[in-house]
Amino acid sequence: MTYKNNLICLLIMIAVLVSAYAGSFIFSYDRDNEKSASHLWLDPNTAGRVNRLVIDTGWDELEFIKKNNQWFIKQFNNEYPARNARIEDFISVFTTRSSWPVRSSSSSAHERFGLNNGASRITFYNDYSALLDLLMGNDDVMGYEAYFRKAGQNEVRSGDSSVRSYLTGAVTSWYNLRLIPESEGGNVTINNIQRLTVINGEETQVFSRSNRRWEISGVSVSNPDAGKIEEYVNFVLNAEGEDFIDPAGASGMSFDHIRLILEFGNGNIIFIYISESDELNKRYASLSSSNYFYQLPLWVSLRLLRDAESFEAD
Repeated sequence: MTYKNNLICLLIMIAVLVSAYAGSFIFSYDRDNEKSASHLWLDPNTAGRVNRLVIDTGWDELEFIKKNNQWFIKQFNNEYPARNARIEDFISVFTTRSSWPVRSSSSSAHERFGLNNGASRITFYNDYSALLDLLMGNDDVMGYEAYFRKAGQNEVRSGDSSVRSYLTGAVTSWYNLRLIPESEGGNVTINNIQRLTVINGEETQVFSRSNRRWEISGVSVSNPDAGKIEEYVNFVLNAEGEDFIDPAGASGMSFDHIRLILEFGNGNIIFIYISESDELNKRYASLSSSNYFYQLPLWVSLRLLRDAESFEAD
């Protein structure tokens, strides 16, 4: 009986040791896999040198350049201001260490992953020196991940397929269409404005700051609402168009009758010129501070040009 009990104890001990060994092997394998999946494509320190970005979707090519900390997008032989935040968010996808597991190290798998001819291409440059040249292929079966590899290398990794939304979105999604581009990111706020003058034909509305409150003059408003005035001035500062238009297309438009004049505390003055409505009931805007022409959504046009009565307190 004693022999049998000792044998049982020995077998239990052996089973425990085998389980512990197998467990340590599995956990070590998982850790190694996790370590292998953790990856970043571009060192954050190197990313600070990126001043040019080219995205080739296979059917279109977008080129971005950075000047004086402002990104621009090249379109139709012109350069238009781009949304800094969107571009920096896009770059951060590739400079943030996250899960990018290796899916293959063989060139024979490239076609299956859509990483041969026809793959989208994302290239980050310092001037004309490539810092990262990356191919983006197909999505996986579930659509959660897409496949990537560096140009000239065989290793394939997969990562968040939301990157594709940057490539397939309309070009206008990259534009900074704010009439005052500096208002992006709060670089210029309503606190920087001292006065707003709106000239619409024969009528002139003047909104000015007095003891931290906004007042209106030039028109008859018996009981002005300072909150409504502040909301309006803030809207003008942050107003956006829906697209840029070619300067040649604006040559026949009249911008003589409607002007919004923003006066800033630092002495800067910006004129916003609004066109008359065209046959499609659209208006366009140009600025004294740039050579860009903006197409305005109808609702923006209506909110830029408000009747004096709309500033009355309820």
